[in-house]
Amino acid sequence: MQFDLIHLAPLVALAHLLGAVAACHAILHTRTSQGAVAWAVALVTVPYLTLVPYLFLGRSRFTGYDDSRTIGRESLRSQRHQDEWATRISTYGQPAADLGHPLVRSLTRLAGMPFLSGNSVRTLVNGEATFEAIFAAIAQAQNYVIVQFFIVRADALGDRLKHALLERAAHGVKVYLLYDSIGSFDLPHRYIAALRAGGVETHSFSTRRFVNRFQLNFRNHRKIVVVDGERAFVGGLNVGVEYLGAKPPLSPWRDTHIEVRGPAVAGIQMIFKEDWYWATQQQLGFATAKAPDIAAATAATVATPAAANASDHMHCLVMASGPADRQETASLFLVEAIHAARERIWLTSPYLVPDEAVFTALRLAVLRGVDVRILIPSRRDHVVVFEASTLYAFDCVRAGVRIFRYQPGFLHQKVVLIDSLAAAIGSANLDNRSLRLNFEIMLLTVDRDFAAEVETMLLHDFSLAREIDADEYLKAPAWRRMGMHLARLFAPIL
Repeated sequence: MQFDLIHLAPLVALAHLLGAVAACHAILHTRTSQGAVAWAVALVTVPYLTLVPYLFLGRSRFTGYDDSRTIGRESLRSQRHQDEWATRISTYGQPAADLGHPLVRSLTRLAGMPFLSGNSVRTLVNGEATFEAIFAAIAQAQNYVIVQFFIVRADALGDRLKHALLERAAHGVKVYLLYDSIGSFDLPHRYIAALRAGGVETHSFSTRRFVNRFQLNFRNHRKIVVVDGERAFVGGLNVGVEYLGAKPPLSPWRDTHIEVRGPAVAGIQMIFKEDWYWATQQQLGFATAKAPDIAAATAATVATPAAANASDHMHCLVMASGPADRQETASLFLVEAIHAARERIWLTSPYLVPDEAVFTALRLAVLRGVDVRILIPSRRDHVVVFEASTLYAFDCVRAGVRIFRYQPGFLHQKVVLIDSLAAAIGSANLDNRSLRLNFEIMLLTVDRDFAAEVETMLLHDFSLAREIDADEYLKAPAWRRMGMHLARLFAPIL
């Protein structure tokens, strides 16, 4: 069959016209100039190959989220500042003497949350410790449990979570589960149906609103569990047996979660309430936690074995970020954290695809004489991201940043250590997807004892890693080096 060029020509012209329209849209709405140029050139030159990917991946701003949480009710965003636990910040003091007044001011304004004292935080350094702590907390719930994960699988671990939530719901506890619709794309309907039948309110976080309908971007990557407003869990672990190390060749899985007690729990809970409202257009039935009595909070945390190894007067800041933010919260937070370092800045991430602002901050830290180290995996779970990360690692090494590859298994933890003073742990990776496209949560702690605990944890991880040099890139075959450069072209969406 011969192609009818007369009929094909209008289709080609239409594709180029739509490509030009889409390129204009990319120029107007893509957050970074690099991303705008990449999309615009591709859409104009080869629209037949890029129009469909742009439909699913092209947007970098999440429309409607910020507006939806203010319509028909008192703004949750304003509650961050108006609730008693937030406005009575002077009761708890600021960590300004340690971090410095300008940094405290910038981070509290960026987060829209206060630094609060009277907290205790403990590290959970693998899947077994994390989920044993989470399930133990859920089993003790008396009023409500809120659970949010990017990935929930209907495997052995997922079934254990389901049974734990159903058991509490059967005892009259209010239970809420929020999961990401793309991250949990293979979660079967029967799993959700069983939860709902047992009284667990279950919803997906979806981009189903019209302007975001086709997007694979804008994933809710947060991992949050809160029990009775008294303790919370955040970190890098999702619900699946691979996070327990049951998925060769990535196992053993190296990850970090934290358990939080104290006033900061209210901030973590607030973030969940905002996500829940987007997903359901319903406010949750429990009240926002008020400013607790510090003496009572301190006594409770000291009396709890789970927090026995942690300070009970820690300053904590809840740092939530996402594509609905008016500023690039995650990127600005990392840049500010790196600039604050005077002795060292250590970071761990499964992916190393930093934006230009973060990469510049890392290079400047090296020039200041700061010990800059980044721990990344030696095993790959996503080929394109791994190859792009390898090229960025080469650029970092040339700038004086020390790069280590974790050897025993896949490294998935997200940790930042600043000098001997502050540490941040949560869900955000060191890549553009976490910095701009995903909803993330990190908890920044200012406490020398806890920073020392994180340092000990990371020193153990570094002891199981090998430091790389420029040869990792320079001695790679030419075809692989070409692949690395091609992979980096996709950095704005990796």
